[in-house]
Amino acid sequence: MANEKKIIECVPNFSEGRDLDKIEKIVNPFRGKDNVKLLDYSRDEDHNRVVVTVVGEPEAVKNAVIEAMGIAVELIDLRKHEGQHPRMGAIDVVPFIPIKNVTMEEAIALAKEVAKEASEKYNLPIYLYEKAASTPARENLANVRKGEFEGMEEKFKNPEWKPDFGPDIVHESAGVTAVGARMPLVAFNVNLDTPNLQITDKIAKNVRFIGGGLRFCKAMGVELKERGITQVSMNMTDYSKTALYRAFEMVKMEAKRYGVNVVGSEVIGLVPMQALVDSAVYYMGIEDFSMDQILENRLME
Repeated sequence: MANEKKIIECVPNFSEGRDLDKIEKIVNPFRGKDNVKLLDYSRDEDHNRVVVTVVGEPEAVKNAVIEAMGIAVELIDLRKHEGQHPRMGAIDVVPFIPIKNVTMEEAIALAKEVAKEASEKYNLPIYLYEKAASTPARENLANVRKGEFEGMEEKFKNPEWKPDFGPDIVHESAGVTAVGARMPLVAFNVNLDTPNLQITDKIAKNVRFIGGGLRFCKAMGVELKERGITQVSMNMTDYSKTALYRAFEMVKMEAKRYGVNVVGSEVIGLVPMQALVDSAVYYMGIEDFSMDQILENRLME
């Protein structure tokens, strides 16, 4: 293994989903670099957010991410930012995910390196979260982000919420960033035919784990103003234990209580093939299906 290439994934979320010029400038450091491959970037105008997916060798990915973070600090001003997705920073969250020949411990070490270097370079307060968290209270990103950009100044007054790296003062335009390490997750959203966000919030509360719902599911209600509908926006933190079809069916079941229907769903960014196959097998009732039966998998052997 020592001689095999190490591959790590990074999925930084930047708080800009509307200005295409700014998005291209932020994403540009991931292009044309040795040992870094830009797989995808998905912007959402309602969320006002872009989610970038890159893979590559750890050191090369680290350098590209830090460069992109610097551009985001220059271009994004959260004092003028509005969107449906909760956010606390121009670079809101930077997770590292071990993919090949990389341990979780190495991903954690890389997260800490990025947090340290970026905080020093851009005078940016940074929290560590998930597997890299310095305290149990910081493992859950929702706890770290609570209060969002507007509430961070007050949050910093509490000694328990002192940043892990960087100054104890919120960056005036770029806010606060969370950097961490985690297993792969699937960003999965289910759209509902109601503009009533209160109803959608209730549905999301019942679906998510902390509300008594699915174990590996985080969920919130989001308004899609341009379409006149709402959405249960979910992060499936372990699709192998809580399948996408379970989340979809539970949203549909809870929505019926309010006379609301599901009108579609979407995956943000990339998704492991197994996550979609599991749902296809469930809905089609395929018996004894194996991943070996997927043509593309056999061609890659």
